[in-house]
Amino acid sequence: MPATLPPGLPIVPEGPSEPLPFTGPHGFTMSADEFEAAVQDALDSIPGKLASAMDNVAVFIEDDYVPRPGEDADTVLLGLYEGVPLTERDSWWDAGSLPDRITIFREPILDICSSREDVIHEVAVTVVHEIAHHFGIDDDRLHELGWG
Repeated sequence: MPATLPPGLPIVPEGPSEPLPFTGPHGFTMSADEFEAAVQDALDSIPGKLASAMDNVAVFIEDDYVPRPGEDADTVLLGLYEGVPLTERDSWWDAGSLPDRITIFREPILDICSSREDVIHEVAVTVVHEIAHHFGIDDDRLHELGWG
């Protein structure tokens, strides 16, 4: 990870890597380590000024999103930002606040992609999308900008 990224930004996978690669519905395979490398590459491509402006955020990879009580059981997410956007933080925010959390979901991304190149592109778009939420940019604006 480049020195320009703030502390707390590394990918922290939950548990050991999968021993077998994932085979997507389109027939290509990708291991958990290859997917993690795609997420890391997407993070590494963030311009230094932008990366240094990120504050108290951690990035995780999980297999799939599990809908919460009250959500549609068929909810599919490629990524999720959980936290308080920088634009909404006040002077008390730092006092004991947990890091914001960005989660990238492997299986839904692999399900919609038909090649390694597709995965790399979709991961990059998803990472940018979730980081934009950290900066207070909502879904409507992201769609207008082509990052929806």
